Amino acid sequence: MMENMEVTETPLYDPLIDLAISNGIIDEQQSEELREEQQRSGSSIRKILIDNGYVTEEDLLGMMASYQGCDVINLEIASFDPDVIESVPANVARMYNVLPVNITGGTVTLATPNLVDPHVMDELMFVLTRDVQFAFAKEHDVLERIRESYGDESASIADMINGIESDMAADQTLSVDGSDADSLENAASAAPVVRFVNLVLYQAVTDRASDIHFEPFEEAFQIRYRVDGSLYEMTPPPKRLALAIISRIKVMSGLNIAERRVPQDGRISLTVAGHQVDLRVSCLPTAHGESVVLRVLDRSVVSLDIENVGLPEDIYEDVNIDIEKPNGILIVTGPTGSGKTTTLYSCLRKINTIESKLLTAEEPVEYDIDGIIQVQINPTAGNTFAKVLRAFLRQDPDIMMIGEIRDQETAEIAVQASLTGHFVFSTLHTNDAAGAVTRLCDMNIAPYLISSTLEGVLGQRLTRTICLNCKEGYTPDAETIEKMELTKDDVGDRQFYYGRGCSNCNGTGYKGRKGVFEYLRMSDPVRSMINDRRPTLYIREKARELGMRTLREDAIRNVLDGYTTVDEVLRYT
Repeated sequence: MMENMEVTETPLYDPLIDLAISNGIIDEQQSEELREEQQRSGSSIRKILIDNGYVTEEDLLGMMASYQGCDVINLEIASFDPDVIESVPANVARMYNVLPVNITGGTVTLATPNLVDPHVMDELMFVLTRDVQFAFAKEHDVLERIRESYGDESASIADMINGIESDMAADQTLSVDGSDADSLENAASAAPVVRFVNLVLYQAVTDRASDIHFEPFEEAFQIRYRVDGSLYEMTPPPKRLALAIISRIKVMSGLNIAERRVPQDGRISLTVAGHQVDLRVSCLPTAHGESVVLRVLDRSVVSLDIENVGLPEDIYEDVNIDIEKPNGILIVTGPTGSGKTTTLYSCLRKINTIESKLLTAEEPVEYDIDGIIQVQINPTAGNTFAKVLRAFLRQDPDIMMIGEIRDQETAEIAVQASLTGHFVFSTLHTNDAAGAVTRLCDMNIAPYLISSTLEGVLGQRLTRTICLNCKEGYTPDAETIEKMELTKDDVGDRQFYYGRGCSNCNGTGYKGRKGVFEYLRMSDPVRSMINDRRPTLYIREKARELGMRTLREDAIRNVLDGYTTVDEVLRYT
């Protein structure tokens, strides 16, 4: 795990690529193909090498062992002393994807499927308070033996939290003086604090959380995860430890731990249970301390292929036609957290070819994509959207992405770029696709400019999908059918479904999310209505006449197909 991290504009370095090249497994061209596939799929270089037949897992382990001077161990036939297993806490084993296999003197040998980063080695030595050495083993075997040795993950997570909190409560040195930078740094580096923060990050990633909230209040310190759009609280640590925990996060993200009067933003890159994860860090001063929110950017969870966004077939075909046009504007609308940025990235990846120059202006840059020039917006440094976009036009781009059209100046530059032969992607915060036209008019963009540059508006939401493990069907009553604006003939003999709640979905009845979409595609009748300044309602109805399916209608289709519930549809559309 890295203590400090700078935001890069290149894919994360993986030493396994250099190792494969030096052993003659791949050449330079193939290494570029591997990096592209890693960016596209979010899979590890190790998995891509093995799955694509470049090397067997056994040969790869041998190469890694030779490179790092370690042994290879077969965990299928190995047996372990319970005292050896107990030498490494369950949360540490799961967090770092390691299994203790031997103790000699004061040194513990850990089986791992991955090349060992020096930062990880240092941190393990610190957390375990002993020397460590490594042996390589198959990934499946390591994961399986961790599960066998430490029991069910969900059942033991509360015990791990309680154990770490006991250590923290017993360590009186963690009651820090907030005005003393040395005291803060010492507390942030204390083993119980490091283990606790690691556990919080591990649980968030394994639960597929999108955000982690650390929230100090007068009498309590609350930690919550956002999973599938909803917030869930975890067992909170003692209030007195809030400063130490937040300081630990700030140390990891390279922020100034002594500065607690102004907002700060940072980024952490780490490996959690074999996943390469980026965490975007935001610190906000409040009346009772700093509120910290971590946005989890796990490439193994998010696919940046447009085929995997979940667009209905008809919308998928229309969007693919429109993004290939030489100039124009395509806007994605929806509330915060509805997947707009992921959809835009997926469109950019689709048209990211050697023949086109792509530039993006984002606040912040969420995912690094090879072959695209990505610029971070920083208003405090004077690097605003408008300033960056003007510079873009002097960079000879073919395609531009604007993170968000926020004001008249940004909108005017987007329109000007489109009129001068560029294709522009952007987002707007509106309730539906037709509302984007009204919003642009409100920004004092002339209707004839909107109608001549806008190619399409994609509205989207994310609804939670029913947990397959506890999914149950029922026959909807007349009141439910009426709420959905359906008739009995529309429903026929179909059943509706809901999730009963189980350990697999933390009792919520939902697991994962699915997009619902509407696509307002520009046509001559719609352009005429824009030029005539017709209200949003009239534009929406005309689009429906021409075949547009609304967000509500697309969501209802997901209910009838058994993907989501009536409550989700009524909540989000």
